[in-house]
Amino acid sequence: MNILVTGGSGFIGTNFIRYLLEKQNFKDTIVNYDVLTYAGNPDNLRDIQKKYSNYYFENHDICSRSKLDKVLEYYHIDTIIHFAAESHVDRSISGPSEFINTNIIGTFTLLEAARNIKDFKRFHHVSTDEVYGSLGAKGYFYENTPYDPRSPYSASKASSDHLVRAYYHTYKLPVTVSNCSNNYGAYQYPEKLIPLIISNIVKSKELPVYGAGLNVRDWLYVEDHCSAIWSIVNNGKIGETYNIGGECEKTNIDIVKILCKKVAELQGVDKDYTKLIKYVEDRKGHDFRYAINCDKIKDELGWKQSVNFEEGMTKTVRWYLENQIWVDRIKGR
Repeated sequence: MNILVTGGSGFIGTNFIRYLLEKQNFKDTIVNYDVLTYAGNPDNLRDIQKKYSNYYFENHDICSRSKLDKVLEYYHIDTIIHFAAESHVDRSISGPSEFINTNIIGTFTLLEAARNIKDFKRFHHVSTDEVYGSLGAKGYFYENTPYDPRSPYSASKASSDHLVRAYYHTYKLPVTVSNCSNNYGAYQYPEKLIPLIISNIVKSKELPVYGAGLNVRDWLYVEDHCSAIWSIVNNGKIGETYNIGGECEKTNIDIVKILCKKVAELQGVDKDYTKLIKYVEDRKGHDFRYAINCDKIKDELGWKQSVNFEEGMTKTVRWYLENQIWVDRIKGR
């Protein structure tokens, strides 16, 4: 299995490559294909490049078909795991064009390239629960939940999901799709809620919370997400979709308060960081609640979460506190 990982220098892609090499002892070729936008950091895998001779990095755009074809041929790629995406909702509202280009045109370009590879094994497409829209106080997203995207970001991901499935039905391309809930963990770009709040606490800056902070998200530790993807790539049924959730629902304000307490605890200080909380105007079209039912991947593939929320948050906060230089460097790029 010679794998091309798109967006491998981003948050989840970085963790996935580390998971394969460090936890799964992956011995075949793995190529990180990343254009290195603001959220892609070459420092994330610099130690991996030095340590593993079967890891390679290619700095190209997924929308560049000529570059893509050359890389696929040179490394004899037979498996693509597609993480590369513009993923920040606020940015999609203020500037949607990059989301259309990367998330839709980029996915289309990859699919076209993949269907020209002889003996191609698998195209796994990593997507989001946001394609399903917004839930009320009850209920869950299932694999057959109708799509109802509410932002340019989620609409672009919904489009790419449909393209991937269409290539399975039309061209018999061997595809699988996964839709995950909110990830957290190391190497996440600090515009996202958890690393942003940690960074602001460290710098004694205001902690912005949209609206009343009552929007609910299902939180999934990134390494559990990686193990789920690997299960799907190896054992998932071609043409199928699998939801991956943390089964850990928290309101945004609860997450911020938990982080305030956890940072103080790990710093060994008696400080009430909740005094830094500032409620700000709610985001346009802010979905109220996401919650994933992931019985399918558990029942069919035997996957389950291995890291509970308390353990995951402790690991995450500790990593950011110990890597503030990384945070400042990537924010300054």
